[in-house]
Amino acid sequence: MKILVVGKGGREHALIKALLASPSKPDVYCFPASDAILEIAKPTTATDLPSLISWMKGNAIDLCVAGEESYLVKDEGLANLCDENDIPCWGPNKNAAQLEASKNFAKEFMFRHDIPTGTSQLVHSYDQALTAINGQYPTVLKFDGLAAGKGVAVCPDADTANAFLNEVFEERRFGEGSLLVEEYLEGPEVSIFAAVSDTGSFIFTPARDYKLIGEGDTGPNTGGMGAVAGRQILDPELMATIDDTIIQRTINGMEKDGFGYKGFLYFGLMLTQDGPKIIEYNCRFGDPECQAVMPLISGDFAQFCLGGAQGKLNPEHLNFSDQWSVCVILASHSYPESSRADDVISGLDDLSDSAQLFHAGTKLTTDKEWATNGGRVLAVVAQGDTREEAVAAAHAEADKVSFPGHQRRRDIGILNF
Repeated sequence: MKILVVGKGGREHALIKALLASPSKPDVYCFPASDAILEIAKPTTATDLPSLISWMKGNAIDLCVAGEESYLVKDEGLANLCDENDIPCWGPNKNAAQLEASKNFAKEFMFRHDIPTGTSQLVHSYDQALTAINGQYPTVLKFDGLAAGKGVAVCPDADTANAFLNEVFEERRFGEGSLLVEEYLEGPEVSIFAAVSDTGSFIFTPARDYKLIGEGDTGPNTGGMGAVAGRQILDPELMATIDDTIIQRTINGMEKDGFGYKGFLYFGLMLTQDGPKIIEYNCRFGDPECQAVMPLISGDFAQFCLGGAQGKLNPEHLNFSDQWSVCVILASHSYPESSRADDVISGLDDLSDSAQLFHAGTKLTTDKEWATNGGRVLAVVAQGDTREEAVAAAHAEADKVSFPGHQRRRDIGILNF
C-alpha cells in the first residue's frame, strides 16, 4: 500500500510514525514535509495542490491522508480533487471542511441540528463587536476563518477584548474576515476525536490540551503548549451523553445536509454545569493532542484509515492502551507573537527509548544539527500507568532538551486535574 500524508508539522510526524508501525507495512510519502519527516517518509516532486494530484495519480497512491487543514479548503479542496481522480482520501470534502474553516458556518450547523453550544453573534466591524459584547465580560471572540489555532481569544475584560479586536479589524492579523462574539462557557475542557465515515463513527482516546502560553493558563493563545490523553478523562456515563447529544447529532446533521464526511473530526467540548457543550469543530486530528494520543494506539492504523476512506470503518484494526500519555511542547523564543529560527537544539540524543519525540518546527543545519524553524518546535511525549507517572516521565524527558530562548509549561498534565 502507498500512502501520502499532507502536512509538515508535529501532528503529521505522529501520524506518519503510526502508519509506518502498521503490520501492513505501507510505503509512506509526504507533502510538503519537513526535514524530520523526510528522515522516515519518502518525498514527492509536487509543488502545489494540482501537481500533487498528478503526482499521486502517476505514482499509484492508494490513500491520501489529510493532516493539515488548509489543504481541505484550498482551491477546489484536497478531498474533492482526490475524489475526482479516484484516489481514496481520509479527510472531508471542501463543503464539510467549512465546519472548521468558518466558525459561523459551524455555529449555524450546531443551532440547526440542536447540538448543545453557547450563543453567538456574527459581527463585521470593531464597533459592531463592542455593541455585541455590550460590556459583558468575560466574553469569547473568534475569527471566522482558519488561523492556525490562534484566532480565538477568551477576554476577561475590555482591555484584552480591544487588543484582540485591533488584531482582527485593524491589523488584519488573520486576513480579511468577520468575527463571532460568543457566550463564555465555564467548566473543564476536553477534546474528543472521532473517525467518521459517512454515518459510521469510532471514538479515539479523549484528551485535554493547554492553549495559553504561560503556566496557570496565562498569557496569549497559542496552537497548543501540551496535552494529556487517557481513557479515564471521561467516565462511561458522560462519554455516552457526549456521544448521544453531540457526536451522533453531528453525524446525523452532516448526513441530512449531504456532507458525506470521511476523516477525523475533532470536537472541542466544555463540560458545563448544564452538561457538555461544543465549543468548536476541527476537520482533522488536533495538534498537539495527536502527539499524545497516537502512542496509545496499536494495530493496523494504515488499514483502518484506508477502510474509512473507502466508506467502511473497521475498529477491529485498532487497539487502545489504558495508559495515560502526556505531551510537552517546547516553543521558540517570542512565540506566539513571532518565532525565532536557527537556534541549535541540544539533548535529543539523551531521550530515553521509552519516550517519543515529534518534530513540529525544526530543520537540519548544514552541520547536520537540529535547529528551530517555527513557533512550536518539538513535542516530547511519555506514558505511564497513572497520570502522575506519565506527567513525571514526560517532564523528566523534556528537561533533557533545550535551545536558546525555549519556552515550556511545567504544569502540562497537572493543571485542571
